[in-house]
Amino acid sequence: MAQLYFYYGAMNAGKSTTLLQASFNYRERGMKTMLWTAAVDDRAGAGRIGSRIGLEAEAHVFSPATDLFEAVAANPPDCVLVDEAQFLSAGQVDQLAAVVDRLHVPVLAYGLRTDFQGRLFPGSERLLAVGDKLVELKAVCFCGRKATMNLRVDSSGRAVREGAQTEIGGNDRYVAVCRRHFSEAFAG
Repeated sequence: MAQLYFYYGAMNAGKSTTLLQASFNYRERGMKTMLWTAAVDDRAGAGRIGSRIGLEAEAHVFSPATDLFEAVAANPPDCVLVDEAQFLSAGQVDQLAAVVDRLHVPVLAYGLRTDFQGRLFPGSERLLAVGDKLVELKAVCFCGRKATMNLRVDSSGRAVREGAQTEIGGNDRYVAVCRRHFSEAFAG
């Protein structure tokens, strides 16, 4: 039975790596996958999913105007995999739920749960609300505890407390930390 999965975690939890491994597993068994990533995040190149350990794959890109149900229904694969799922709109998450419910195609979405201020992204909020399976992927804080928060930092490594919810960046702009170190840095 097809289901809507949401694999979430802080930065450096291995979300893109896990997505690429899942796609490989499907393809190795002769099944077709359809990969998606957010147009706003082109760190690996436009239309590419890239992991920090060097794995990469081509992907379709979604923007706020993309109708994901329509795009998938045009040529249904055996599995849909979505990277950077936090950038989905609530309506796009509902479209993915329709892919599962009406087309009987499993959807595996991977993304951040919260932004640099500890607030839910709209796409993540909806995935948490309607997802069939919610799976936390673990990252590690510098103290060794589980990292659950994404701390935005400036070029000097100081916490950034204000700004737009979306600012694309990697290790140069974000540090995965535990709640305690997030609170201390954000209050400091």
